[in-house]
Amino acid sequence: MLWRRRLTRPPGARSAAERGFTTVEQRVDRWALAQLARVRTGGRGARVVGALVELAVFTLKQAWACLFGALLLVVILATDAWYPPDAPLARNDLLTIAAVALQVLMLATRLETVREMRVVIVFHVVGTVMELFKTDVGSWAYAADGVLRIGAVPLFSGFMYGAVGSYLTRVLRIFDLRFDRYPRRWVTAVLAAAIYVNFFTHHWVTDVRWVLVGAVLVVFGPCVMHYRVLTRVHRMPVVVAFLLVSSVIWVAENVATFAGAWLYPDQAAAWHPVGVSKLGSWFLLMIISVVLVTWVHPPRAPGPAAPAAAGPGWSVALGPVASGPVGSGPAGPGGGDDDGDRTDDEQRDEPADDPGGRSATGGAGVDHGSRRRRRDRRGDRVG
Repeated sequence: MLWRRRLTRPPGARSAAERGFTTVEQRVDRWALAQLARVRTGGRGARVVGALVELAVFTLKQAWACLFGALLLVVILATDAWYPPDAPLARNDLLTIAAVALQVLMLATRLETVREMRVVIVFHVVGTVMELFKTDVGSWAYAADGVLRIGAVPLFSGFMYGAVGSYLTRVLRIFDLRFDRYPRRWVTAVLAAAIYVNFFTHHWVTDVRWVLVGAVLVVFGPCVMHYRVLTRVHRMPVVVAFLLVSSVIWVAENVATFAGAWLYPDQAAAWHPVGVSKLGSWFLLMIISVVLVTWVHPPRAPGPAAPAAAGPGWSVALGPVASGPVGSGPAGPGGGDDDGDRTDDEQRDEPADDPGGRSATGGAGVDHGSRRRRRDRRGDRVG
């Protein structure tokens, strides 16, 4: 019998499969749990290793959530560096075809869910409408080539807005986001509508974007986001999260304009970084994005806190286990349980174990080692 330390989930914690993880996401969790399983519990060393593992998982999952946008940005950079300007297929058309191919590939390989795809389509439509107006009034411009376009707007531009929607939907699932004191959705919808309208009307009437920024702080200021990286649930003011994501979008915008995907009027003669003032626009766009996502995926409140566990968030038990990956459980890809890659419907149809230790099918969910020890103690008393 081989004895190893194994990780057990705290009561109430959902497995990776139950959280809707793709196979890649489940593998990340299994790898991280295996690292934690090799660390002795207690002491500064365990806490440091636990923190480093969580940081690595956070970075990997954030990069994974950005997958569609990151791949699209790579294609934009690659075509700027190597695509011949006199090619029969215009660069903008190639970018559109590449964006569609990436989307189909992610769906076919189950790197993205159908529900996430629906959000991408909504963002594509909302973004394209704004692009048509903004290019018409001269806010920015695209190269005038290609046939896959509506007016002056190449169709790949809508996928850049879709990339934001894809990220928000994926991060909602991957990090199991919950929200404490989330504002009423009708209030957020009114605020998002006002922001969207101001993107159009500020060309003719007073620009009230800073008033809208203040309104965002009032509406979303009390809201706290709860996110699970691996074993711990962390908290962050949701306004801070908006600002961080807006900053990343601003960096991506600089990369895209450097690669000539589009240009602002003051970049026409020579490229220079996009002004920091654009952060305000991206911050407000984040509110529109979040509201669109929450109408498809309603925000959830934090669940009841699980009892404190040993080690860095998960209890570590010592017991006999079969040979195989530490922390992976008997059935592989389910993040340590036997759910594996079964569908949500299959998991719902399976009878659940009740808290008393008996399975729903009538079998006793009893620790046989404990039963033998009780028999031994009874035998000692009889003797």
